[in-house]
Amino acid sequence: MTIATAAGLGLGWLADQALGDPARYHPVAGFGRVADELEQRVYADSRSSGAVFTSTLVGAAAGAGWVLRWACRGHPVAECLATAVATWAVLGGRSLAREAQIISDALAAGDLDSARARLPHLVSRDPTGLDADQIARATLESVAENTSDAVVAPLLWGAVAGIPGLLGYRAVNTLDAMVGYRNPRYRNFGWAAARLDDLANWLPARLAGALAAGLAPVVGGDPADAAHAVAEQAPAHPSPNGGVVEAAFAGALGVTLGGTNVYDGVAEDRGELGTGAAPTPPDLARGVRLAHAVGLGSAVLAMAIAWRRRR
Repeated sequence: MTIATAAGLGLGWLADQALGDPARYHPVAGFGRVADELEQRVYADSRSSGAVFTSTLVGAAAGAGWVLRWACRGHPVAECLATAVATWAVLGGRSLAREAQIISDALAAGDLDSARARLPHLVSRDPTGLDADQIARATLESVAENTSDAVVAPLLWGAVAGIPGLLGYRAVNTLDAMVGYRNPRYRNFGWAAARLDDLANWLPARLAGALAAGLAPVVGGDPADAAHAVAEQAPAHPSPNGGVVEAAFAGALGVTLGGTNVYDGVAEDRGELGTGAAPTPPDLARGVRLAHAVGLGSAVLAMAIAWRRRR
């Protein structure tokens, strides 16, 4: 890695904070359309077909990143700008915070219908019948998990692998969101994408959890509570990575997350995370503040890793 990579990661994070996702022609949305077209052509109810599908698209994304990095070779300014644009394209911190704020505002106004209608922008669970506190819990869980998936993980992969790492990771995470569900259609076809996403997020999730625990005082929390929640309660969560981050956020915020959620009509027990009271709508602002602190911490760490690797 180079100084240009470190600077590009920092500039890309700042661009995400200032601009959020592009309103039109988002490259991740374009990748999703390509993936959807390819799925229609190669789908079969087998793990091998899903593995070919996943490896083709991830390889193409990482390969495009390698070509872009090679084209910038010997031109530090171009490499910095290319890294910054790629980082901005794959991060989602600002948009995540904005969606959480929209839901928080709707709950503050007592508009449950609007909050329920907006919740699917963040989570895949059924919002029908959820009360204000349940919507707050769902939103906080999404803020926690997506802070890891959409901020910490891409920055870390960018630090260790540059532009190919940024684009390759985002391809993995996008494919998991598209086909990684355990429903009849994707139980086999989406297996490779789901397992690859678990692998790609294993270290970033634990880094995000450590940052959330260490930064708990930012939201009036105790790092020890967060560390205890991760060590004692995260294993009960069905996701090997999501449980770590959600438990850390729950402990840092002093609330209880997890419980039973409904996905496509199927109830799933996600364990109890944290030992505090159930989250309420005012806790959303604290959760977003903690997510911002974790994102900033991961950006600084990613820049330090990229800088160190140059030596």
